[in-house]
Amino acid sequence: MEKQFNTRSMIFTLFGDYIRHYGNVIWIGSLIRLLQEFGHNEQSVRAAISRMYKQGWVQSEKRGNKSYYSLTERGKARMEEASKRIYKIDSPIWDGNWRILVYTIPEEKRHLRDELRKELVWSGFGLLSNSCWITPNPLEEQVQNLIEKYDIAPYVSFFSSTYEGMGKEVDLVSKCWNLDEVNNRYQEFIQEYSQKYVIDKNKLSKGELTDGDCFVKCAMLVHQYRKFLFVDPNLPKELLPEKWLGDSAASLFSDYYNMLNKPATAFFETVFEQGELSTTK
Repeated sequence: MEKQFNTRSMIFTLFGDYIRHYGNVIWIGSLIRLLQEFGHNEQSVRAAISRMYKQGWVQSEKRGNKSYYSLTERGKARMEEASKRIYKIDSPIWDGNWRILVYTIPEEKRHLRDELRKELVWSGFGLLSNSCWITPNPLEEQVQNLIEKYDIAPYVSFFSSTYEGMGKEVDLVSKCWNLDEVNNRYQEFIQEYSQKYVIDKNKLSKGELTDGDCFVKCAMLVHQYRKFLFVDPNLPKELLPEKWLGDSAASLFSDYYNMLNKPATAFFETVFEQGELSTTK
């Protein structure tokens, strides 16, 4: 089939949704076989996993002449956080406080700014003003991990406080996040995948989808939905617009995922077990 997503992103999806639940270790041969289902060749898989290794997401291990890969502690923590947000049922409960992170990173460490910015956006922080980031969610642990990871404790101040104005808290939200744009993206997701859901439900009931088909469709569904982690700050209900579509999108995702999950997992296990068996030969 035609390749639609980059190899590295698909490897993250497979680790997050499958491999980490199966001992967190996979033989490179099995990974290559799984990625073939999405149109990725051996060379692109090896190049992507090598890049992930250099970035500290995965670690490698040799057993005989075979290479195995697993998530590092950093990789496991990221997958765990992503999973909680992808499969969440409700918006977080708000305690009424805002967390504020301010940093003054010196010029000689400016390469850290872009990295830190990406991490903060991914975690759901919004930029209020230059180097001042806010979130209503209790992300103290994530902040502490970032400070340790980038070794920037001397340059960071972190506060928890209430908003005293001037204006309403929804106005504060509009300064930091473009929720209309996020809502439009949810609408597009719902339009596209509600149609696909009906079609695939019908095909599945007629036995017209193989386990391999379901594996590809399920992984692509997760992969597409996972993109919202980079744009949706996961705000409490009190701070969301009236006609927020995030919950409807989450419900559709959950129904579609649950429909495909069993046959998709069966396919994954077949390839995964074949890899395990091949190591004894």
